[in-house]
Amino acid sequence: IRSVHGHTVLFDAHSIHSELPWLFEGRLPDLNLGTVNGSSAAPTLRAALTQVLANQNTFSHVVDGRFKGGHITRHYGRPTQGWHAVQLEMCWCCYMAETAPYVLDPQRAARVRPLLQQLLHTLRAWTPE
Repeated sequence: IRSVHGHTVLFDAHSIHSELPWLFEGRLPDLNLGTVNGSSAAPTLRAALTQVLANQNTFSHVVDGRFKGGHITRHYGRPTQGWHAVQLEMCWCCYMAETAPYVLDPQRAARVRPLLQQLLHTLRAWTPE
């Protein structure tokens, strides 16, 4: 991919329960974007994704908060070599029930889908300066 396009973007997406009392107090933001404090992706990519989140007010969000990026983001994110990696940790409450039987909630999923599509569009459209 990099040989054809000059760069690659890895999007590492996960979902998680909104509250994990055995790990921390309180509730997570709905969307947690991680770039290992800006070291796994170019500043312009981080800024473009941050702007997508900032332009909406339906879902709470944070960039490089509690979930800055895990092994995949840290290992593969090498922006100086043209390899950019971003992690998204999305809370279950955005698209499903957080209690058993943990089923998809079509109405919730429909609300978050356009935002996820916009994030993916931004990832695809972005090019390094």
